[in-house]
Amino acid sequence: MTPMKRLLLLLMAISLPIVGSSQIKHESFSSQKLGETRQIKIQLPRNYEKNKEKRYPVVVVLDGDYLFEPVAGMVDYYSYWEDVPEMIVVGINQDGIRTEDTSYSENNFLPVDKGAKFFEFIGMELLAQLDQKYRTANFRIIVGHDFTANFINYYLLKQTPIFQGYVNLSPDLAPEMADRLTNALNNAESKKWYYMATGSDDIPNLKKNILSFDNQLKNIENELVAYKFQDFEDETHYSLVGKAIPSAISSMFEIYRPISTKDYNEILLQTSVSPSQFLAEKYNSIEELYGIQKKISINDFMAVYKAIEKTRNWEEYKELYKMAFDHYPGTMLGTFFEARYEEETGNPKKAMRIYQNAYGQEKIAFIDTDFMLEKANSIKKDFGY
Repeated sequence: MTPMKRLLLLLMAISLPIVGSSQIKHESFSSQKLGETRQIKIQLPRNYEKNKEKRYPVVVVLDGDYLFEPVAGMVDYYSYWEDVPEMIVVGINQDGIRTEDTSYSENNFLPVDKGAKFFEFIGMELLAQLDQKYRTANFRIIVGHDFTANFINYYLLKQTPIFQGYVNLSPDLAPEMADRLTNALNNAESKKWYYMATGSDDIPNLKKNILSFDNQLKNIENELVAYKFQDFEDETHYSLVGKAIPSAISSMFEIYRPISTKDYNEILLQTSVSPSQFLAEKYNSIEELYGIQKKISINDFMAVYKAIEKTRNWEEYKELYKMAFDHYPGTMLGTFFEARYEEETGNPKKAMRIYQNAYGQEKIAFIDTDFMLEKANSIKKDFGY
């Protein structure tokens, strides 16, 4: 079996069962800009119908006839484990017409004819309809491969780009595109995520230009630009896609992921750092960057809890229990943190009563009624109350 066949089987194994549990829609879109009807695929998040108030980032996938399934599968997989937010994935089928869709002028190398119309179709029609029909958040990613990877970059050249994330899979760069993009990213005034990939066995001419472009992008000093480049060993122009898609998606949502062991050891255990403030800022940044409100995960609460216990910085519990009450009302989480605060800051009797007040509240993580009453009884025994 060839490496390419093994890769395709792997992608099918990963994506098909997962995509099957999400909502896949096949729609015909009548475009006035193009003067024709286009076929699109839409994957809605698993819990779209349950969470009526929730809004979702949008991923637009060009070459949807072959790129949609792997992108949709990986988005669903990562979001299942809460490493990225749930997202609406939209694939635009371009089988047989991708060259026309991505055409550019031989004079100024900007979209022309069908390419200019296709550019407006995405920016002025498709996204507008998605915003009207679905609960979209104001964070968008666009994905393309060779011709279409070059095409997605034209949106970045606009004064106010409508996409924040760009996934370039072995882009077939138009003349002047590298210089134009370098200038655009250097002058970006809002956060942008830019990903580009090639492979050791990529098409030689494409790879040469990609590596040259990478050397330019490495020198960008704009802190608002998050740039990641990968050159996959032993991967071809087609097989690199299977490795690049999950890497690109995860890199754009690094701050969204649960607090890692690295963050715990290198940040939370430093006595000069406020763990509770770190937690609050992490989730504030998620809302600011991606336009979505995320409930603080139990994993992250527990990481901060362990850091406080380790550093014995008891005052940190004060803010932590307030956040716990806000995010998990009716559970024992906030009650436990509040009791620990009082217990370690010289108020054992008050702590004992707070532990006892947990009776009837909902269990969460390792914190249950028996655990809380045992903590109360331990104080009662130690102090003779």
